Amino acid sequence: MHGSLPRNAVRLLDSLEQAASHALDHLAKLGVDHAEISVAQGERLEAGVRQGEVELVKEAKSRGMNVRIVHGERVATSSTTDLGPQAVERFLARVVEMAELSEPDPLAVPPSPRELTKTFPTLDLWDPKMARVKADRALKLALRCEKAAFSADRRITSSEGATFARGAIHSVLMTSGGFLGRDAGTYASLSTQVICDDEGGKKRNGSHWTAARYMEDLLDPRVVGREAAQRAVRRLGASQMDTGVYPVVFDREIARAIVSMVGGCVMGDSVYRDQSFLKDKLGELVASNKVSIVDDPLLPRGLGSRRHDGEGRSVKVNPIVRAGRLDRFLLDTYSARKLKLRPTHAAGGGGGIPYATTSNLYMKKGRSKPVSLLRGIEKGLYVTSMMGFGFDPVTGNFSRGASGFLIENGELTRPVSEVTISRNLGDMLLGIDAVADDLEFTSSVAAPSFRVDYMTISGRG
Repeated sequence: MHGSLPRNAVRLLDSLEQAASHALDHLAKLGVDHAEISVAQGERLEAGVRQGEVELVKEAKSRGMNVRIVHGERVATSSTTDLGPQAVERFLARVVEMAELSEPDPLAVPPSPRELTKTFPTLDLWDPKMARVKADRALKLALRCEKAAFSADRRITSSEGATFARGAIHSVLMTSGGFLGRDAGTYASLSTQVICDDEGGKKRNGSHWTAARYMEDLLDPRVVGREAAQRAVRRLGASQMDTGVYPVVFDREIARAIVSMVGGCVMGDSVYRDQSFLKDKLGELVASNKVSIVDDPLLPRGLGSRRHDGEGRSVKVNPIVRAGRLDRFLLDTYSARKLKLRPTHAAGGGGGIPYATTSNLYMKKGRSKPVSLLRGIEKGLYVTSMMGFGFDPVTGNFSRGASGFLIENGELTRPVSEVTISRNLGDMLLGIDAVADDLEFTSSVAAPSFRVDYMTISGRG
């Protein structure tokens, strides 16, 4: 990996490793049984414009150390931003005192050293060109994006602004079990939201965004701006549809929110705390056979990709749902012990309290073209946005505000707003009867468009 990094990035990782090694050595002198040290430095540039004027330019760096120790089955975690050797030693002494005051937890014992990895995949997470993007170029990209939105349609009357951001993270994870992981990654994003005026003084907004590890993988700013404008204009004249039970098609940008909900319900801590409606469903059919959901940390340039998990294990692809059947939960060491299962190499929180987490979570694409999802629907709803937080992971009950387009006789007709869609998530997954082939990895959670046989829609009447 280091061969692909610039020298200054390698030198920074060297300094972070030195700080982690000093902390581990000092904890060993204090007699601590086990320690995990994470040291990281992040940097971020953000530039925003609004109505053609500069609104924000912000550049920041942060640096810190996270520590977790296990001392006689007693656990303590803490963090500091002062990495001076003497300051770190004082900080570590306080962490040991914290551990001595905590209650013993035998399940918190770390993984065996033989479970930790010494080999790492090459995932292409570092763009050497990104650090050369300065504030002036960032502002030009944001201005170009917003200008394209205004130029796309004269009905665009206002803007909530356009923002370009880029960042980088360097991190080192070192444990007394012998693990050493050195990581560096870049990311960038560009987004805008614009507004047009509708009848009755209503405002209709449209937004679009792009994000990637590499600058070259971002959408052109003009494409982002034009799409935001088109989304706003398409919402002109939106109104409610009649209350009833209808087929629903989820656009891929909204479908990923459904996948994210499933992801939250397969986390080990949610399962052993009885906070998931899937807790007793392992090995059972929980979705239609058209649904397969995967967590894959090994996607090259993936926004959620990683070279090891937060406990020092190797990473691997985790099939969560295979053709509708719940294959596994995502487990760190602690939740695996709680559930009497094996860890799935999906831990986060290195140097802090370990927890299970996703990487690149996605639903596999189907064979249908997106337009074919509309066929055969006499009347239904095509959902392009959702609002609110109406999901109970314990019961699976789902109810969210939504907007989109009315489907009539297999065609999208008029825009729809101010409706609520509801159904139990478990039933909804079983009711997915068509999955499109339009999967795109634009974030760490992704999904193709898909159709649900029916949902209850509360609207007019």
